[in-house]
Amino acid sequence: QLACPLDLGCHSVIECFSFLNRALESDMAPVLVMASNRGISHIRGTNYKSPHGIPVDLLDRMLIISTQPYNGADIDKILRIRCQEEDVEIDDDARELLTAIASEASLRYAIQLITASALVCSKRKGTSVGMEDVRRVYELFSDVTRSTTYLQEYQEQYLFSESTQPKVPSDGAAMVE
Repeated sequence: QLACPLDLGCHSVIECFSFLNRALESDMAPVLVMASNRGISHIRGTNYKSPHGIPVDLLDRMLIISTQPYNGADIDKILRIRCQEEDVEIDDDARELLTAIASEASLRYAIQLITASALVCSKRKGTSVGMEDVRRVYELFSDVTRSTTYLQEYQEQYLFSESTQPKVPSDGAAMVE
């Protein structure tokens, strides 16, 4: 079976899409699975816009499966499975908190908090991850939204910030960039 050696995502240049179109016409055509979270966007390498940033002639060859956002029950089930896979005992209220965090921030972030919460739990010599463990790691590790907000609030204090205000060191002298 022919395997496609390209890890394309949907952010490829037009030449890669042309290659895929030719490969799909072959008698030994590979099964091609693509995922996208892009709407109507530019096809890279062109001035054209298309759904998912994929040329229309390639889209015509695809079966498109629509997806829906996870609801709370789905997120809870995913977190329960992930805890089992990582051998993490977790209290119901802590898992509910992780579900709320996943709904607000992201499922990926909540899953990363499972391992960190388990480490905090073992540090306090606990047997099951509780609410205090999840709260502790939530305070220690920011999700993308909280991190972005923090950086925007304090960007002038960082080196190489693109703030429009001039940087002034603590001694009052202006910095030259």
